Amino acid sequence: MTQTQDFKPVWRDLLGQPEAVGQLQQAVEHKSQGVHHAWLMTGPPGSGRSNLAHAFAAALLCPDDGCGQCKSCVMAAAGSHPDISVLATERVVISIDEVRELVANSQFGGSLGKLRIMLIEDADRMQERSSNVLLKALEEPPAGTIWLLCAPSEADMLPTIRSRVRRVGLKVPAIEEVARLLIEGNRIDAKLAHQVAAEAQSHIGMARRLATSSEARSRRRETLMAALTITGVTSAVNTAERWLEIAKKDAEALTVERDAEEKAAMLKSLGLQPGDAIPNNLKSDLKAMEESQKRRATRSVRDGLDRILVDLMSLYRDILTLQISANVPLVNEEMRPGVTEVANSTTSAETIKKLEAIATARIRIDSNVRDLMALEALAVALRRKGV
Repeated sequence: MTQTQDFKPVWRDLLGQPEAVGQLQQAVEHKSQGVHHAWLMTGPPGSGRSNLAHAFAAALLCPDDGCGQCKSCVMAAAGSHPDISVLATERVVISIDEVRELVANSQFGGSLGKLRIMLIEDADRMQERSSNVLLKALEEPPAGTIWLLCAPSEADMLPTIRSRVRRVGLKVPAIEEVARLLIEGNRIDAKLAHQVAAEAQSHIGMARRLATSSEARSRRRETLMAALTITGVTSAVNTAERWLEIAKKDAEALTVERDAEEKAAMLKSLGLQPGDAIPNNLKSDLKAMEESQKRRATRSVRDGLDRILVDLMSLYRDILTLQISANVPLVNEEMRPGVTEVANSTTSAETIKKLEAIATARIRIDSNVRDLMALEALAVALRRKGV
């Protein structure tokens, strides 16, 4: 978003999405006249669809349409607002019981105001039976209940659900915009900001993580360098094991950071300081948050593996870029010497086969094939023959 656009503070992290933010802020400004009962936020990974949904929920409940500072906004940011119910499953598939519970909770009115927000992240993870449970709730929504769904694309949802929602599409922000966010918001050196924005392929969360963690950058580089040095089955097996280890370490580091931030935000929203005794009536809330964090840790490993595969695709995309003399920037400019050496010693047909092997590995892991087995098969496919 540009400096000239007058958006409320609650939208400040929605980088490069002026059309989507403008559409939702207009709905917030006219909420006294009624708000549509169901919305679908779509966009590729890193576009910020979940952040957009959470910001929309906060703005709808804020007396000042998203000031970012009132008690309602603080609670929304901390994930402790009583009128926002979030379904963010830690499993590969959202279970029908999870949807039923959310639908049951949607029948209750707001605690602090007239509105009740029901938010489903990764709504594309619902199977058809679960989607049909949600569909009934969308057909006859209680007054004041607003559903916010997030998915990569409209095609990921049932046509019957698509027909009942208002759609908001997001786009991937430009690398320059992501770099500017890091420079202005996180005080990152300009050269590093542009490097990580490209390496993260405009995924804001990943770019920020790479910019602020030298260990994350080292793990990413090791992942890619390992792929370029696979020469046989033995080194392929060793590389696969190392990739899995890297994914687990990265997931652990990310989980520890996020857990600490969430706990601090919740304590702040409850008026407590770190080290304060937890009142008995609040212990159940903290325990529920800790249980959710444990489940998320398991999913973080799977997300870390997928991130490794996305990074590997960027590496072989760069190799193919040089092989076909495409006039586009490299994602991994810092690795140009190694990329150039491989590009000159292999063919574009071989590179395309490797890209297909990475895509197959993503499908296998998403289909619950054992992580190490899928990685070993991929590493064997990526080995450099004749070296």
